[in-house]
Amino acid sequence: MLAQQILNGLVIGAVYSLFALGFNLIFGVHRILNLAHGGVVMVGAFAGLYAVLAGLPIWVAFIAAALAAGLLSVLIDFVAFRPLRRRGEMEFAALVSSIGADMVLTTLAQRWSNTQVMRFPFDAFPISSFTVFGLRMTTMQLSILGVVAAVSVLLFVYLYGTSFGRQVRATAENDRAARLLGVNVTAVYFQTFFISGVLAGLTGVLLGLAFNHVYFLMGEPLLLKGFVVLILGGLGSLKGALVAGFLLGVIQAICTAYLPNGLSDPVVYGLLFVIILLRPSGLFGDTVHNVRAVRQ
Repeated sequence: MLAQQILNGLVIGAVYSLFALGFNLIFGVHRILNLAHGGVVMVGAFAGLYAVLAGLPIWVAFIAAALAAGLLSVLIDFVAFRPLRRRGEMEFAALVSSIGADMVLTTLAQRWSNTQVMRFPFDAFPISSFTVFGLRMTTMQLSILGVVAAVSVLLFVYLYGTSFGRQVRATAENDRAARLLGVNVTAVYFQTFFISGVLAGLTGVLLGLAFNHVYFLMGEPLLLKGFVVLILGGLGSLKGALVAGFLLGVIQAICTAYLPNGLSDPVVYGLLFVIILLRPSGLFGDTVHNVRAVRQ
């Protein structure tokens, strides 16, 4: 029973990790909390759903969701953050601006969907189950773990194994110095927001398939979970976001299975409080004034 709950926790933790990677990437490079990220997840889920309803295969739906969410994330940067960046007002003002962008996205989606919960067709993804070492697994669970693993590897290879990734790391460290060294900082901003949106779009489709519902507020609960992962793993640490997402999922699954209803979230946030007291920079974070996403 415990092993089964750990497996279930790893699956939901994989979704948390995928969401947190994009959320944390923007924080590490731009030093802002993009609270519109939940709205981007929701738009990605709707894009994938409408692709399936149009008769396209599920793998095309993933691509459509990733592209739609990636371009939307770039648009949010262009409209909500770039004017503030030019004026050097990228902290509190950017936070408020991201809240406004998120409200616009959720309101438009609410009107578009007429507040209805929409579902993927039952034949959109093949569902089968099997037992390995006494653990019941489904093709959906394996697919979620596989997608998150593949995307995480590609992201880390991109950041640490390519020249573009070195430019992102240089910009995260000091954008002014990177510009003086010939780095196209504008292109870096485009890349990071697009990648963050792609991760959000994939998260939206995985959530929609796993829980078989897509609605206009589906990304909002993830924002709080993403913030918990951000603090738990370490401000700006992508490695920390990946590990903390899985850890949060496992803790939540075990608490849900063994504790009375309603105690899962208090335990999670209590653990967060203890970690902040014992290690304010998080499990994998550097000192708070020296954190950068691509350094961890």
